[in-house]
Amino acid sequence: MPLKYSWVESANTANHPFPLNNLPYCSFKTPGGKMSCGIGIGDFVLNATALEESALLKISDELLLNEGDWTKVIQRDMHCWTDVRDQVTELLKIDATQKEHVKPLLKPVSEVELHIPFSINEYSDFYSGRNHAENVGRIFRGEGKALPPNWLYMPIGYCGRRSSIVHSTTPIVRPWGQIKHSSSESPVYEPSSRFDFELEMGTIVGRGTPSRVSVKEADELIFGYTLLNDWSARDIQAWEYQPLGPFLSKAVATSLSPWIITKEALEPFRVDAPPREVELFPHLKDNGPMFYDVNLSVDLAADDAPATTITQTNFKEMYFSSAQQIAHLTSSGCSAVAGDLLGSGTISGPNKNERGCLLELTWGGEEPLMLPSGIKRTFLEDGDTVTIRGHAQGDGYRIGFGECTGTIQPAEPAWL
Repeated sequence: MPLKYSWVESANTANHPFPLNNLPYCSFKTPGGKMSCGIGIGDFVLNATALEESALLKISDELLLNEGDWTKVIQRDMHCWTDVRDQVTELLKIDATQKEHVKPLLKPVSEVELHIPFSINEYSDFYSGRNHAENVGRIFRGEGKALPPNWLYMPIGYCGRRSSIVHSTTPIVRPWGQIKHSSSESPVYEPSSRFDFELEMGTIVGRGTPSRVSVKEADELIFGYTLLNDWSARDIQAWEYQPLGPFLSKAVATSLSPWIITKEALEPFRVDAPPREVELFPHLKDNGPMFYDVNLSVDLAADDAPATTITQTNFKEMYFSSAQQIAHLTSSGCSAVAGDLLGSGTISGPNKNERGCLLELTWGGEEPLMLPSGIKRTFLEDGDTVTIRGHAQGDGYRIGFGECTGTIQPAEPAWL
């Protein structure tokens, strides 16, 4: 599929993240204005709420975008999702007949304040990147016990806290917690000194189901994808995670990009699953290409030095797809609900410069990361800014995901 040309000229360059092929969704406010639904096109945000109110966009007999987020659309089905994209494409294409009516509804992205674009129902985080899982296993258990025995059979996950989700640019305060140092028999209560980012993708479930679903049916439930940073306090996690897994170490914050990239925009970038070493159970078996070729990178800005790209990897490195995660989630009878958010798990490639967190990049802190400025990092320091970016590269165009960023703030004073 080639680049689709728009009358919005900034959308017609090969490397712009928001061409007509993309049309990512957001929620935004202007100074003194109300929250509105937006659609990215070139350097602008199209006010989709105003578009619907003026009947230039007709989705339903009732207004679905009047509350300023995309939740009511997410709750609909694939036919509705496709219809919205088709209508907006017609309004923005190069020879659109309604151009003069639509043009006043554009606002420069630089002049709006972006927010989380949907109401999050539940949040579950997975551990579905094999390279990451094997690296972590080697760090903590040695070469022979890298993967736990259940890992190749099912997507490992846990239920996170919806209240931990924050929008991109929200400051991330260093957490306090119980930490067990190797030199002591008892834990201490102090700020985390091994604070880390995790490069992930978020999957947004639309049109939930009260029953179990196949992988194919699960894929049809997915509304779109977004960048996600699942911040992790590694020293708190090491003490608390046995036997039930992470709790406070993962409830610090989870940063979410303000842009939803629809599944339809990613259709040209589907790729096959990796080879399977063990046969999956029927309800988890691959159903065609359900992974995506999306380039991902992480920049670290430390001590006021210029940002440095410290890792580059790809979403296709996952071992279990988002559809398999949903199928697994529902297989016990648990329902999937519109607005559910799933974290992919840390995405790492096979090479050192493709690792998706500092735990891997510094091999548990034993191999410090040296930045071009001469700054050394094992884990994140106060003032460090982490920025995740992503895009799928097409033929003369790209599907950009925007940015997901956060800056580490000092721990607050002890509360007792």
